Amino acid sequence: MPASAASRLVRRHPLAAASAAFLVLLALAAVLAPWVAPYDPMDNDYAAMFAPPGSRHWLGTDSYGRDILSRLIFGARTALLVGFSASVVGATAGALVGVASAYFGGVVDLVVQRVADILVSFPLIVLAMAMVAVLGSGTANLVAAIALSFTPRAQLVVRSSALQVRHMVYVEAARALGAGHWRIILRHMLPNVLAPYLVMLTAFLGQAILLEASLSFLGLGVAEPTPAWGLMLSGAAVEFVQRAPWMAISPGLAITLTALAFNVLGDALRDALDPKLRV
Repeated sequence: MPASAASRLVRRHPLAAASAAFLVLLALAAVLAPWVAPYDPMDNDYAAMFAPPGSRHWLGTDSYGRDILSRLIFGARTALLVGFSASVVGATAGALVGVASAYFGGVVDLVVQRVADILVSFPLIVLAMAMVAVLGSGTANLVAAIALSFTPRAQLVVRSSALQVRHMVYVEAARALGAGHWRIILRHMLPNVLAPYLVMLTAFLGQAILLEASLSFLGLGVAEPTPAWGLMLSGAAVEFVQRAPWMAISPGLAITLTALAFNVLGDALRDALDPKLRV
């Protein structure tokens, strides 16, 4: 049965299956980076600077002679670590705030919604840059900045579903039996907004990787010599584009394909979890 279900899923969503396979391979490469990467990503080989793709360096080298393939593989660690951490923290915090806001209503809901509306009015990149400016640079602060940028968006999405759950019979029964507010929120309301939470989480993963790359490109994310896709693009500056275009092509493709894979997977998950979209 599991095999037939998987086969049916692949036939219905071939792009989603291909995206999932790509992301699994990327995660494996990131975990096994010390054994998979052909070179140390930190090693400088000044005799091999700007070496084009070839048998020794499959994707070429950068301006310091570092192997681009090795830095891509280790950079996947940074991208997935920041992406998963920021997405899970931001989506979970937003879900908790959204459900609590819908449950308590009144002044609490009004204040939370107005704050969320103000924060959502800013583009993600601008809000993340402001958070990094306040918190400072570094991987931990980068995760916190992206997570805080996601929280109001997650809150608005989950709240709309939680408003429908709030008046369900089982919630009223739990309240009549004397269950506490947070017990009702955590045990009876949160599990019933899991579908929009999961769809939103996959969407955030792609956005978080793009944000991490953008902030690193701007010098607000992780710092050299840490391997990161955004830093690799920043290193492939304008003066190197014509001389060594492979320095920009490889990390650009990695960012694009990873973000696209998460978005395609999120669309398939939405179709699977939303009963209104089922045929």
